[in-house]
This record gives sequence, structure tokens and C-alpha cells, in this order.
Amino acid sequence: MSKTKSNKKEDKKKVIRDFQINEGDTGSAEVQIGLLTKEIKDLTEHLKIHIHDHSSRRGLLKKVSVRRKFLKYLQADNLQGYEKIIKKIKK
Repeated sequence: MSKTKSNKKEDKKKVIRDFQINEGDTGSAEVQIGLLTKEIKDLTEHLKIHIHDHSSRRGLLKKVSVRRKFLKYLQADNLQGYEKIIKKIKK
């Protein structure tokens, strides 16, 4: 059930396109939150199958923590952007 390298790249490009603020934006908080959300969803699916994979679980917790910090920053810096990104994530 592993994705090929090209599929992962295409998925990443799609997430960047969905969350970018303007053309060429790849490093904004919004894009980083989108990428982390995608990785968190993928790791969650992996852990449903591989219950005892503790190293992946630790990686998941780290990603959740980083995303939480980005969201906290965005909430303080740009409340409208924060609300917009929360709606996108909840989909």
C-alpha cells in the first residue's frame, strides 16, 4: 500500500496549491500547516494498521506539536487566516 515517490510529490504539490496564499508560496505558515496535516493523516492511517510501531507514533506526536505551534502563531498574527485554515483542515 506504499505510494511511489512520484505520487508523494504530486500529493505534496497539490497540498501546496490548496494552501498557498499567492503564486510561488511554499513556506508560509498556512502551507506548512497544510503539509503537516497531510502527513498527520497519512501517519494516522499507517498506525491503524501497524499498532505497535512506536517510532512512527513518536513522529506523529512531534508533527502534531509542530502544527499546534504554527496554528498558535497564525492565530496571534493573522486571525482571519487562522479561521480560514481551520475550516480547510476540518474538511
